[in-house]
Amino acid sequence: MDITKITTLGQLKKAGYKNRSVKEEIRENLIRKLKNKENTFPGIVGYEDSVIPDTERALLSRHNILFLGLRGQAKTRMARQMVDLLDEYVPFVTGSEINDDPFRPISKFARNLVATKGDDTPISWLPRGDRYGEKLATPDVSVADLIGDIDPIKAANLRLNFADEEVIHFGIIPKSNRGIFVINEIPDLQARIQVSLFNILEEGDIQIRGFKLRMPLDMLFVFTANPEDYTNRGSIVTPLKDRIESQILTHYPRTIEMALAITEQEADIHEEQKGRVIISDLVKRLIEQVSFEARTSEYVDKKSGVSARLTIAAFENAVSAAERRAILNNEKETPVWMSDLVGIIPSITGKIELVYEGEQEGPYQVAFNLLEKAFRSQFINYFPNPDTLKKRKADARDDNPFRPVTHWFDKGNHLNLFFNTPDAEKIQQLYKVEGLHALVKKYFKHVNEREAALLMEFVLHGLAAYSLISKKVVEGKIEFKDLIGSMVNLGSSGSGFGNEDEDIESDDFN
Repeated sequence: MDITKITTLGQLKKAGYKNRSVKEEIRENLIRKLKNKENTFPGIVGYEDSVIPDTERALLSRHNILFLGLRGQAKTRMARQMVDLLDEYVPFVTGSEINDDPFRPISKFARNLVATKGDDTPISWLPRGDRYGEKLATPDVSVADLIGDIDPIKAANLRLNFADEEVIHFGIIPKSNRGIFVINEIPDLQARIQVSLFNILEEGDIQIRGFKLRMPLDMLFVFTANPEDYTNRGSIVTPLKDRIESQILTHYPRTIEMALAITEQEADIHEEQKGRVIISDLVKRLIEQVSFEARTSEYVDKKSGVSARLTIAAFENAVSAAERRAILNNEKETPVWMSDLVGIIPSITGKIELVYEGEQEGPYQVAFNLLEKAFRSQFINYFPNPDTLKKRKADARDDNPFRPVTHWFDKGNHLNLFFNTPDAEKIQQLYKVEGLHALVKKYFKHVNEREAALLMEFVLHGLAAYSLISKKVVEGKIEFKDLIGSMVNLGSSGSGFGNEDEDIESDDFN
């Protein structure tokens, strides 16, 4: 039977419809999903053993929820997906501003209509998508915005006294009755406004301008907030926090694999880019590693966090950097080279909050340093650790796999990799470095020419990150040289990134 064809209260009773509270409705639908082994929060990666079970327990307990976590941790997305736990449609009294339940009307309008028309009371059906309300807390939000106020124009039009309940203009919370209401960044709400939520959460009634109203709103409240010590704009007042039954801590991806899955899912790559640009697993991991490095960097404010949006934007920028180069060189297909990762710097600088030391360094230098640390961290997952080789005894260093490459630079050779170089020319340039191709083939025997070239370029960046060679970004190119020669010429123009701060030992170059 199509229940939406029911149009009166009498028909609804005859059909045997049973009304439930929102929290009961969500609880029963969640139980059904759990029994059927369905994914209750599809698309949420990395929370399977932490946030999602906590949320399910809170919903089974019919709790209001506070998601507490740093920026970019899918707090709002979790709240929005709870809509899928609502029934597809629920009946409400036609014309009601607050979606009155026909069986339990709470507004004066609906009570009068049901009392007058009885079983002939007209009803309409509210789809689940319309049962979700969301408000971003800002300092200018008022009690009238959230709860309501007296409407003098309404009173004049209806010729009603200001003491009449029908002159009330309801705010966004009563209008979200029988649904889910979310307040994002609740600490930004002024304390006096937070106080106005006390009665709604605990007693279920609302207070407007001295009206003695008893309106038990039927709602699930979800709040989101950053940790209180993150911002000095405000905090959650203690009595309000006490009324929110479940506080759930969110977190960033705990592994590179989880972070990769999130970025792949969220990155908005144009279809034309997908056909033109190849992005390797190695490059993807380097991009993800940048955010992991940022979250532990002494230059980045850990209280503000590093959003997953950083790597999403960086991924998109890396693809676009390769696409731009391919367009300039009229190439039908191209990989994302290591040099293209310089193009992700704007995605980093705008998404990290720096401490005082970071401000002294400057956002661009900090971003370059994070990228350099990402090369350093990922390098040892593909090649031997240069630091381990440095610590070996002098007579055991003859089998150092990097020696032929560093020796080529020690002889005064240098390599300039321009950002807009065509692929074929870049591959030829990489092959000029003696021992570089042999090193890659030693550890990756089955790679093709282009994959080998990408790894060859990766080796150069890795050796620079471990201070075995020098690397500088100069006027649209990356310049690789021997380290001692570059130290002698420190006065030359250019923006180095990474290896000037490393300790250098004379034995490293023997």
